[in-house]
Amino acid sequence: MKIKLLIKKIIETLQSLVLPLCSVMPITSSLFFTFFSRDFYYEHQAILKARLKYSKSNGQHGRSSALLRRNIHRIEKGLVMRPRRNVFALDYLSETLSAFNSAMNHSNFSRSEQQWAIDVLSEYFSVVDLTQATIKKNYHLFKSIIVNTQITDKKPYQYKDKVCHNVHYDQLFALTQARRSTRWFTNQAVELEQIKLAVKVALQAPSACNRQPYQFYMIDEQPLLGQLASLPGGTAGFADNIPSLIAVVGDLSYYPYTRDRHVIYIDASLASMQFMLALETIGLSSCPINWPELYTLDKKVSKLLGLPQYKRVVMFIAVGYPDLTGQIAFSDKKVPDDMVVKVKA
Repeated sequence: MKIKLLIKKIIETLQSLVLPLCSVMPITSSLFFTFFSRDFYYEHQAILKARLKYSKSNGQHGRSSALLRRNIHRIEKGLVMRPRRNVFALDYLSETLSAFNSAMNHSNFSRSEQQWAIDVLSEYFSVVDLTQATIKKNYHLFKSIIVNTQITDKKPYQYKDKVCHNVHYDQLFALTQARRSTRWFTNQAVELEQIKLAVKVALQAPSACNRQPYQFYMIDEQPLLGQLASLPGGTAGFADNIPSLIAVVGDLSYYPYTRDRHVIYIDASLASMQFMLALETIGLSSCPINWPELYTLDKKVSKLLGLPQYKRVVMFIAVGYPDLTGQIAFSDKKVPDDMVVKVKA
């Protein structure tokens, strides 16, 4: 043990000596991680496997298509522009129609996603210049695909027609104050339907190009629950009291480019916060659990959940019915004056 501690101390000392030099340039920074840390090895490999998966599947993921969702959303953004052009989306229109055709020929494809694509593309072809060669060719392909298909209203609309709500600021603020990280739960089982209700709210969160590259894995059976709950360091002392654990899993294979590797964390986090607020409204409490970037833990959790390497756990969320006698941390929050920075021109 003393030898291990001595070796660790020597490595840390050496790292501190070369850190100023290696941080000067990107190439020397890469050398630092090559020789002194394996933290990014697993992530690098995961990104490459994700790109390979995307290439082989052409962006299709079971009942959904990341490529179709992205491009339909891009067309929506073109439709809402001011002023709206009568020729746009030419550089990805053929790709979109190809993905749309595949989706329409997929027997188990999401009907909701199909209808959204149908309605947006119908609107697109009704406002663009059909004499333009690329548009004309794809318009005829579109018409041949949607024979005997009904058009609905899943297309851009005016702000005044959006869903109304009666939630006031004070009510929302009270909800955010009521939702506190809870670590003590009763032994009452968490119903799957309750989780689905909360996920329904979570899915209203914004997502880059509406791809929604994440899933909520629900674990409530032993021994898997205990094995997973004990993995994150933040569950020490209450892991055995978690009745249901949600693994929020992002899928890197929704993206063809390395530049988008962080989007799963952004999108999944936006959805997770809405998920936890929704839980609070149906009588369930939650505790988000930090999931550090450690390749040893990534390997363990991937094996336990049966995840391919390109699917990454973004966070865990403990969910359950609260024990009313259990204590929660006060967790004093910062004030807006310390957090808002007004940038001057």
